[in-house]
Amino acid sequence: MLRRVFRGKFVAALRQAFQEGQLSFHGNLTCLAQPKTFAAWLRPLFRKDWVVYSKPPFGGPEYVLQYLGRYTHRVAISNHRLVSFAEGKVTFRWRDSAHNNEQKLLTLSLDEFLRRFLLHVLPKGFVRIRNFGFLANRRRATHLPLCFHLLGSAPQAEQDISDSKAPRDLWLCPKCGGPMMVIERLTAAEIQLRSPPALVSEAA
Repeated sequence: MLRRVFRGKFVAALRQAFQEGQLSFHGNLTCLAQPKTFAAWLRPLFRKDWVVYSKPPFGGPEYVLQYLGRYTHRVAISNHRLVSFAEGKVTFRWRDSAHNNEQKLLTLSLDEFLRRFLLHVLPKGFVRIRNFGFLANRRRATHLPLCFHLLGSAPQAEQDISDSKAPRDLWLCPKCGGPMMVIERLTAAEIQLRSPPALVSEAA
């Protein structure tokens, strides 16, 4: 069975890594540095039933990026899926993955709709995207200028924007100091389409 093969391969790789000196033990685990102790620690692993879950791999890095992008830059439900709000009930479209992603309508009470929506709101202090390395919040101010210095180029924030040749509408990011670029301009009608739907008051 797959779980037995995986267990044997995994434990064998651990034993080989130990013999080649690739493992280091610290704190309460220093006793495992002794070959007999480490062998005694490995032995009970063969008496346990390992649970192995396997599935087809993703379709490559582009697919993974596209998959994650749907969750990091979108809210729980987009406006175009909302169909109606009447008599204290919300109707919206959803895809039934069990039936070939067929589009269906679902009507929920306002309280239940808000309950489900708030399940997707992150708790206080949590963020969807967390930068690390030289872009981490605590290090960006000191490490980013150092990166520009080592690369031999000056950051955009140090450019003299008062120069007549520099664009007057140059916007700088308040976080990293880099230039911000306009990628889309919305008309008043487009803003209205993308805004949350207005509440429909019930007729008296």
